[in-house]
Amino acid sequence: MAQSASSTDGAQQLYKGIRWYDGFVVALANPGFLIGALGYSIGALGAWGAVILWSISMIIGVGQNWIYAEMAAMFPDKPGGITMYAHEAWRKYFSPVGVVAAFGYWFAWSTVLSIFGLVVGALIQQQFFPHVTWHFFDGVINVGLPQLIAAGLIILVWAFNIFGIRPALWLGYITGALLMIPLFVFIVGPFVTGTWHASNLHFGYGGTDITLKVALVWLYIMGWSSYGIEACATFAPEYRYTVKDTTMALKTSAWFSLFVYIMLPFGIGGLHGTEAAALKDPVSFYVTSFTQLVGPGWSSLMVIFLCGSLILSMNSATADGSRALYGLARDDMTIKQIHFLSKFQVPSRAMTIDAVVNLFLVFFMGNTLAILVAGNLGYLFAHFFALTGFILLRKDRPNWPRPVRLTAKWIMVAGVLASLNFLFIALGASNPGITGYGNFRDLIVGIGVLLISIVLFAYRRLAQDKVRITLSEAVPALPNEEQLRLISAETEQYR
Repeated sequence: MAQSASSTDGAQQLYKGIRWYDGFVVALANPGFLIGALGYSIGALGAWGAVILWSISMIIGVGQNWIYAEMAAMFPDKPGGITMYAHEAWRKYFSPVGVVAAFGYWFAWSTVLSIFGLVVGALIQQQFFPHVTWHFFDGVINVGLPQLIAAGLIILVWAFNIFGIRPALWLGYITGALLMIPLFVFIVGPFVTGTWHASNLHFGYGGTDITLKVALVWLYIMGWSSYGIEACATFAPEYRYTVKDTTMALKTSAWFSLFVYIMLPFGIGGLHGTEAAALKDPVSFYVTSFTQLVGPGWSSLMVIFLCGSLILSMNSATADGSRALYGLARDDMTIKQIHFLSKFQVPSRAMTIDAVVNLFLVFFMGNTLAILVAGNLGYLFAHFFALTGFILLRKDRPNWPRPVRLTAKWIMVAGVLASLNFLFIALGASNPGITGYGNFRDLIVGIGVLLISIVLFAYRRLAQDKVRITLSEAVPALPNEEQLRLISAETEQYR
């Protein structure tokens, strides 16, 4: 019989029964993110530049995951992950911080559906239906086969998630298995076949220098991909043993992703070099690489592998983003109707909102990649507030039980990582043209999304809860009786 996560939701509660390896599968979205972005970075930075910056970005992500393990263990009843920990820490000082962090986090994860859905649609059309060129104008953009495929995939992923966490995990395991094949071929293949050459590794492309400013702006963009391993914490209340499974999921996904984020750029860069990624399509060039490594006639199979990895990312985005939105409503930070679990013990309304928003992006936005860049602003702010929140929780709640307790030096580490992320935000958001990913209009869209969160927060407090808005809240020094009982039980399991 399925267990239920301890919460205050009433009779219907989150399913509690997944294990750390299920969280690891969710975090396999990260290598999929890397596959989607690697070609662009090699084309702009050169193979060596991409290897070094992706490695640095993932090292930051690994350090953050260690910090989030302590915070997840402090609040084992909170769905929504790092933004809920940020809210707990910051509401004593400025309560809207949690609102902005959580909404920005949700928007960044949610847009993965439309972006990767369109990439999959383009790959399928290019490989299997190259002569299908029909389209129709919907009043904003020309809609063709890629848009229809993207819409179908969004609905498919929604359907797998809406019927419970288990069907979503089944889809994750299937697409995760597909992902492992190209990862192995691209990481090991160039060295085994003798096609890897150090002469293909260069800094920059076409005489472009990698200045410190350029590097920092790229690290701003890369954070959207490499930091995503924190998604394991979003499911904390749903693990069978919250503290033990959450910690294992965060750490194993961090180490695996660090290996991939170093070796995949190194292998692909030494195989093809900068020019292949810069002059060819930054995603479909993998098909040529795969054919070169395993022989001709395999291009169609490679496209299936690529599509599988991107669908995996879409699946993880649905599961993660919907729980972040649900957690936002559960903690009274947005409209209360989203605080709802279906009979399958999943936040079905939040998932449906995700699907509708992304269908709108597919059919009425010309450049969803620009929307991703806009969402990146809120996502990195979520990490900044979570990391500074770790420091605040150590200061304000020293006696709060911590089943996972890091040494004191991690307070300084959190401060360094928070400062780096703030630097990335300051330079990345103000210099979008450096990477070619976006412009100042996209920055305005990102700011607008965060402002919408404040409007919804105000509506919840004033119209729905009928209470006045306060900018700071009283916070407990210790857990209440129910929370303490839960933390004590989880601590015993962890030991």
